[in-house]
Parts: sequence; structure tokens; C-alpha cells
Amino acid sequence: MYLGIDLGTSAVKTILVDHEQRVVASRSQSLTVASPHPGYSEQDPGQWIDATFATLDALKADHPRELAAVDGIGLSGQMHGATLLDANFKPLRPCILWNDGRSAAECRMLEQRWPALRATTGNKAMPGFTAPKLVWVARHEPEIFAATKLVLLPKAYLRLILSGEAIEDVSDASGSLWLDVARRDWSDEGLSATGLSRSQMPRLIEGCAPAARLRSEMALRWGMTKRPVIAGGAGDNPAGAIGIGAIRRGAAFVSLGTSGALLAPTNAIAANPQRAVHTFCHAIPAMWIQAGAILSAASSLAWIARLLGASEADLLEPLGLRPKAPSHVNFLPYLSGERTPHDDPEARGMLDGLNHGTDRAAIVQAVLEGVAFAIADCRDALADTGIVISEADAIGGGSRSRFWLSVLANVLNIPIHRFADGETGAAFGAARLGRLAVTGEAVEAVCTPPKRIETFEPEHALADAYAERLPKWRKLYRPRR
Repeated sequence: MYLGIDLGTSAVKTILVDHEQRVVASRSQSLTVASPHPGYSEQDPGQWIDATFATLDALKADHPRELAAVDGIGLSGQMHGATLLDANFKPLRPCILWNDGRSAAECRMLEQRWPALRATTGNKAMPGFTAPKLVWVARHEPEIFAATKLVLLPKAYLRLILSGEAIEDVSDASGSLWLDVARRDWSDEGLSATGLSRSQMPRLIEGCAPAARLRSEMALRWGMTKRPVIAGGAGDNPAGAIGIGAIRRGAAFVSLGTSGALLAPTNAIAANPQRAVHTFCHAIPAMWIQAGAILSAASSLAWIARLLGASEADLLEPLGLRPKAPSHVNFLPYLSGERTPHDDPEARGMLDGLNHGTDRAAIVQAVLEGVAFAIADCRDALADTGIVISEADAIGGGSRSRFWLSVLANVLNIPIHRFADGETGAAFGAARLGRLAVTGEAVEAVCTPPKRIETFEPEHALADAYAERLPKWRKLYRPRR
């Protein structure tokens, strides 16, 4: 048996997977995000531990025999978060999350300090990445910066609690802006530009390699017969790629989680930092992932649901299975700023085209379309690197909506495929990495694509209508800085 633990932004999801790669059980525990000032986004690391333990306690209560037989554990996590620890490995402040926009000025400072930043990391400095957050802390919270002895990404902090060891995988480390992505190692020059050194970083490892073992007291707590191996694991999107078998060049997938992304594995780096394309190491050796990322995907739907006082299911149900025409309303999904292609933490959302005849369905459809148009911006930014996407799989919570996937297929004008359990892709990928760390099997033998249960084909007239709407939608964005 194998465990996959996905430390997300809105919840921790834990799944049990057997040797036939069947999901035996899953549990989830919600998380909350604090925003003490506009543009800030933080979480208490203690929440992650409490939520993870709650999912494992629940699995023990309902599936004690299966949990006892766990051989390997894989971790997946929200990327980029800055978890600052003191000499006793205690958090010094809340973690600054991936969608925090406070460090725009520090991004400019970092690029000036480190002229080779883009060439080394394959990325441009953006507020979501970890390194600019540390420059911000050094400027605004110097006492905390001086006390920082270890900087960890969220899932590495979870691993520290589970195993006692500070270890990070190269896929997640790619989003720190301290990694030399070609060498798959920390950049001493980049760390120095941030006022840090290797001594404050975790040890690096490949995602499918064994990293540590679960503490004996925790194995005892959950009734495990042995101390399971903990794999290197992966950032959430690379883990999602492992979960759907996207391990070769030519594959592509759309992630519709809290944030969104369009991702393509490559066997060579194809960086485009000028268009805010992300370059990450994959969770398997000698592979990388190129990605366009948007900050608000399923969280846009959650926002409109809160605003209208309805559940997401109640908002989606009246829309049916497919759009008949584009909504007359336009929505910019820049609720937390935007990454690809704008790199603008000050960008904000917008509903445009409202009139007295606008109903709830038109607004909800516009929200889904706005996210799809933002994914189209990612597609075009990737195309500038030579990556042409002709079809894509869908993962994340948003992939449950057949209407939304139909919108995506028509906006992108490509087939979009859906899996039975696409919303658990990152946790499932983490479980696969846990298995690989134990067995040493060939990656290709384990990371096979799951069965596609449905394909959404673009419809000529509707795709043309969306293609006509896209340039008008793009004109709504106006930089505020």
C-alpha cells in the first residue's frame, strides 16, 4: 500500500493506493487562508500538520488494515510558499503563500542584484516565487530574517515534521527561484543575492527517490507495521503530471485547481521568462515542465459562489453540459493579480457587459469563460517557445464540470480529455512517487496514463465565436502600474 498526501491551499487530501494502483480510500481536511492586508496571502504551518494528521487519523479509523500495510509515502504540495524556521525548527511567522503579491518591488531588486537570474532559473522574478519573499522579509521584518536558520517550502515542512529531516525535491525547488534548473542544484549566486546560503536550504533530491522514513512514533500512531519510506515527492503540478502519466514530450494538461495552469513536459528546457512562462524540473530525472500559470481558476468559481450566496453545484447545474454561445458578459479572473503572460500582481478582476437583462447564469458562464481565456493566454505564451498543444488532459477540482471542459475545448480549439478521478491527480501522483521510491521500478511501468472517460471536442461554430471574443476580452486588461 502507498500513501499520497497533497498539501494544497484549500485542503489537505490524503489517499491510500494499493499495488494495482486502485484508490482504496481518501480523506480531505480543509485549510483557511489569511489576508492581513490587500494582496497578502498567508497560512499558519500548524494548520498543515493538524489537517494532515486528521486525514491519517480518519484513515486509521476506517481502514486500519490497509494503513498498517503502507510501504511508501509520497508528498505533493502547493509551491513557492516561504516557511521560515528558527534554530529549533519552529516557524517564525505565517507562511507567505504562492498567491501573495507584496514583493513586486523586491522582484526588481533581485533581478538587479542577480543579472543571471533568468538564464539560471529559466524564470523571471515574480512575487509568487519564494526568493522575492525573503528579500521582502529582510527589508520589512529584519529581526525575523536574522533569526531564520532554515527556509522550507510547504511540503518540505510537512516532511520535516513527519521524518525529522529537511529535504526538498527539485521540482518544488524550481519554484523557489534559487534553483539552477539545468543543473538541478541550488545556485549559490542566487542564494547570495537574497542574503542566504546553502546552510539555510534543505537537501535536494529527485522526486521519485527515497528521501527519509516516517518517524517511529508516528508509524506507531497510525498502526503501521514498518516505518514507511518517504519519497522526494513533487510540487502540485509536477505531481499531477505523474498522476496522469504526463512524463514524455508531447503530453499536455490543464490544471483547474485553486490556481490554474497549462503544462507540457519537455526533455529540454524551453524557457520564455519574458512572457512569464514557468520552467520547472519534472519529478523524474532528465525531464522538465514548461507551464503557463494563472492565479485564480477554481477559486474564481468559489468567489462568485460566495458573492451570490449559492453553492458551486447550484451555480453550475442550470448551465447544462455545453455552452450554446459565449456569454454576453466578460470576466477577468485576476482576483489575486496574474502571472502568465502579464506578471502583474496589481491586476484585478472585472465583470464587463452587465445590463438589466443579465442573469445569474450569464455571470457564472462568464467566470468560467474568463478562466478559459486566461488559459488561452498561457497557450500562446507556450507557443512562443515552440510548444504547440494539440490536445490536453484536465485535472483538478474544476475538471469535474463537464460544462467548463466544453468551454475550454472550444476556447482552446483542441480536444480536452477527462479522467474518472482527475481532482485527485496530485495526491495520486504523490502515491506513485512513494511507490517508485520503495520499489525502484521503471518510471514508465508505474506512471501510465489512467483511462480517459470522456473527450470534449471543439465545435466549429462555437470555437469561431470564442476566437472572435478573445481579442475583445484581452483589451479589458489595463496595467495599473
